[in-house]
Amino acid sequence: MLYSDVYKSPIGSMYLLMNEKGEVVEISFHRRDEKAEKRPGLFEGIKKQLSEYFDGRRKEFDIKFSFSGTDFQKKVWKALLDIPYGKTESYGSIARRIGHPGAYRAIGTAVGKNRLGIVVPCHRVIKGDGSIGNYGGGVDRKEFLLKLEGLKF
Repeated sequence: MLYSDVYKSPIGSMYLLMNEKGEVVEISFHRRDEKAEKRPGLFEGIKKQLSEYFDGRRKEFDIKFSFSGTDFQKKVWKALLDIPYGKTESYGSIARRIGHPGAYRAIGTAVGKNRLGIVVPCHRVIKGDGSIGNYGGGVDRKEFLLKLEGLKF
């Protein structure tokens, strides 16, 4: 069973999904066709933390979440959690860090499949040349998030 709610962020509606174990399984700007029961009260903690993030008062999240993907994807997503607030890392450096040098395209694909936006900070991944790169929520949103964290693009 999945439960859902919507969080109205400064950069658009974010769709929230939680499993029956109380783990957040999705925070995204795109509504998926998941069968989910609307249960707004379950999401008050994550909504509060997202609001604190957007207000500049939160740099790390303290929520229970669950990854759903291949072992490689999970390895990439765990590496994203090590990128500190206000910092960026390139696809290539993540590939080297997780022991897959040269796999920057595969890293990009895995980053693009991250379903826990902002909490698992895929917006902090940029191209090797320092340019902003892509973002599943849209480049404008990525730029907003990076500026929120004190970076200039």
